[in-house]
Amino acid sequence: MTDLFTPGRIGAIPVSNRVAMGPLTRARADMEGIHTPLAIDYYRQRASAGLIISEATNITRQGRGYAFTPGIYTQEHVAAWRPVTDAVHEAGGHMVLQLWHVGRISHFSLQAGGQEPVAPSAIQAGGLTYIESGFERPSMPRALRTDEIPGLIDDYRHAARLAKEAGFDGVEVHSANGYLLEQFIRDSTNKREDGYGGSVENRTRLTFEVAQAVAEIWGADRVGIRLSPLTMSAGDTPLDSDPEGTYGYLAERLATLRLAYLHCIEGQTRGDNAQQAFDFQALRRAFGGQYIANNSYTRALALHAIETGHADMVAFGRPFIGNPDLVERLRQDAPLVEAPQDIFYGGGAHGYTDFPALEEER
Repeated sequence: MTDLFTPGRIGAIPVSNRVAMGPLTRARADMEGIHTPLAIDYYRQRASAGLIISEATNITRQGRGYAFTPGIYTQEHVAAWRPVTDAVHEAGGHMVLQLWHVGRISHFSLQAGGQEPVAPSAIQAGGLTYIESGFERPSMPRALRTDEIPGLIDDYRHAARLAKEAGFDGVEVHSANGYLLEQFIRDSTNKREDGYGGSVENRTRLTFEVAQAVAEIWGADRVGIRLSPLTMSAGDTPLDSDPEGTYGYLAERLATLRLAYLHCIEGQTRGDNAQQAFDFQALRRAFGGQYIANNSYTRALALHAIETGHADMVAFGRPFIGNPDLVERLRQDAPLVEAPQDIFYGGGAHGYTDFPALEEER
């Protein structure tokens, strides 16, 4: 019997248990996207997770939509990430880097030369993004030209190569949460009339081509992908008109690449665990590979998900903020620390590296 604490493999990556640390934006890098040494301690403390999925990491300056988020497009970024991955490995953990381009969820002040953000179509996002001076509505984007898309895919290739130099065990393509790749997928945000818009084949094309390009760098068995068919969080992004049809088609297409895993947000981010609104098991079957479930999982739900075969791993996000040793707390069914939201983003060590492990707490 496989349970939440059974070792195994996700693609080619060994995992010591079935608890993944989900990607958590903490906004602790500098404005050039370079991590401080605090990130070394932060990730080392959480290395008992079977797999750490890094915070979302910008593949280019153009891809940045929030202040103080890290990058992976220069050698300075590599140099900052390398001691992080070394520390995780020394502590017995494994870690993949999440590759991120926010698309329209950005502000001109975060772009090189104050340029407009880019998107599949010139449709302004709602909600707020975080710039150096505080919260602002995302700027009006411009539509990417068709001739720019090969260069965008090369940006993903370049970031994937640098992630390998930085010592990660693999990468995850962020195609979820209303960011650039999902903006192409959804007919609500993609009004293009070229080969990347219109039909479901065209709207899913960029995500497929990015995953294919990254797999050429890493090997498919070290590449995961994140999808969120029901999430509207970033930019108040409307759902696709046919989520099951669109994401089911994408999963079938991705199946041909034989990627390491599919990481799915099962419902609205930070909402209830709402599997009944969408057949995520059908999506998993269409993908054909290993599956990481995510979204407000409790200990009981996670145990059940692994024991019944619903998922191969379960990703926890916010619980890892206040519980660096979350795996041990889950194993012992110990109380969890609920971190206050005012320490989630920005700042220094407080609320980042100063949460004690269970034994220290006792």
